[in-house]
Amino acid sequence: MIFEWHSGLWSRALECAGRLPHALLFSGPAGGGKRVFAEALAARILCLQPDPTGHACGHCEDCQWRMAGNHPDLLRVIPEADQEERPDAPAEKAEGGKAASRQIVIDQIRSLQQALTTGGHRGSQRVVIVDPAEAMNPFTANALLKLLEEPTTNALFLLISSAPKRLLPTIRSRCQTWAFPRPPREQAARWLADRRLPEVAALLAFCGGMPLAAAALAEGGGAAARRRFADDIAAVSQGAVLRLAGEWENWLKGKDALASGFDMPTLVSWMQRWVADLVSVRLGGPVRFFPDSEGVLRDLAGRLTVDAALGCYNEITQSRRVAQHPLNARLFLEDMLLRYARSLQATASAVRK
Repeated sequence: MIFEWHSGLWSRALECAGRLPHALLFSGPAGGGKRVFAEALAARILCLQPDPTGHACGHCEDCQWRMAGNHPDLLRVIPEADQEERPDAPAEKAEGGKAASRQIVIDQIRSLQQALTTGGHRGSQRVVIVDPAEAMNPFTANALLKLLEEPTTNALFLLISSAPKRLLPTIRSRCQTWAFPRPPREQAARWLADRRLPEVAALLAFCGGMPLAAAALAEGGGAAARRRFADDIAAVSQGAVLRLAGEWENWLKGKDALASGFDMPTLVSWMQRWVADLVSVRLGGPVRFFPDSEGVLRDLAGRLTVDAALGCYNEITQSRRVAQHPLNARLFLEDMLLRYARSLQATASAVRK
């Protein structure tokens, strides 16, 4: 399946069939479907009899293997945590009960190197999908770089990244970059509306115009969670911070939050979007992420000096850097909310300046 906003890129892939470079870097904002495109291209390459539109037939032996998750020439290098989310993933937990890693580790690259030393099935081309490519520490990245510097015959690397600047420059230089821009808003909104998802316009704006991110949020109950967040943060005052921090801590521990993957980094990223809208309004710009809360945001922005607004955004950005592993979740939330509430205490005379 190819999304309609990727039709031009798909035509380019078909035109280059048989003469693609050994490594492609799919670069663009998260939530636009880069992984879906990579899987479709891999399916097309491995298929014995592509259909007239250039897509995999879905019926040949190779397609059956691929759809069953055991094609010997399709090699996926993805974090262990992402592997657990795949429908064909094994049921076993990480060894020792540890949380699954969200990094691509060097052992995965070593296993890939070993796999590439053997010939492909029927002598055909092999496809390696690395996603997300930026989820590597320097040692892992250098191990991958060696494979890219000495390309294996009949192996195509598809690197997927929403943050290509975090990749080693030497890795980027070994790949041909294909840009996946943000889809046109009308096209994205129509795609979401066709799926009868709730609050299409609000969720699409909240997700920066990325339709797959908006769809995932809606399907996970994110519409109600976003409304709760906006109501809570709009009403918070310095005196109510401790109570709200406790409520949010319980929210994060709740069954629904755990089931949908709503965690501390996600909550802090929502906070960052809210404050980004405050800064934008204070500087005379539009409301980007919370258009349905524009009235509240304009009222709050009127209580902020420009310096206070920018300072608040910088502090929330600092909080996001440690949100993955806060030493104490309750204290972390209290600190973040106190910083936000204090920023709103600017005097009227300071705002007029």
